[in-house]
Amino acid sequence: MNIRVVIERDEDAFVAYCPELPGCQSFGYTEEEARRNIEEAIRLYLRPSKPVPQDAHIYEIAV
Repeated sequence: MNIRVVIERDEDAFVAYCPELPGCQSFGYTEEEARRNIEEAIRLYLRPSKPVPQDAHIYEIAV
């Protein structure tokens, strides 16, 4: 899955966010640090919040 990441220079840091994932944002004092931090934020954002019951039907949808 490819997700767009925008990194912008702020007064004291670099701010990173994902336009397609509302509220998914991070920052770093260098652009590289901001990139690493937003990767972690994306993984946490997309992590399932609840366990899936064993008898559930699971489907994948490509958009």
